[in-house]
Amino acid sequence: MTMTLRPGVVTADTEYGMALLDQNSGEYYTLNPTAALIVRTLLDGTTTEAAVATLTSTYDVSAEQVEEDIARICQELRAAKLLTN
Repeated sequence: MTMTLRPGVVTADTEYGMALLDQNSGEYYTLNPTAALIVRTLLDGTTTEAAVATLTSTYDVSAEQVEEDIARICQELRAAKLLTN
């Protein structure tokens, strides 16, 4: 799964991860460094499997935990209507 932000959503790297701004509503969303890495990886067109490999090589975490984290982050971004898919 790759990720595409809907038009009107912009990102900015921050000292503590990433911020997403919904220009339509004016709402900001902040992501911690791990969530930011997941989002950056998927926005770059990387598959979920490759994202899991990246995260498990970067952090001491199981593939199962990363898969759960990816699913949760994607679900939250969809619920906030920040994604096109």
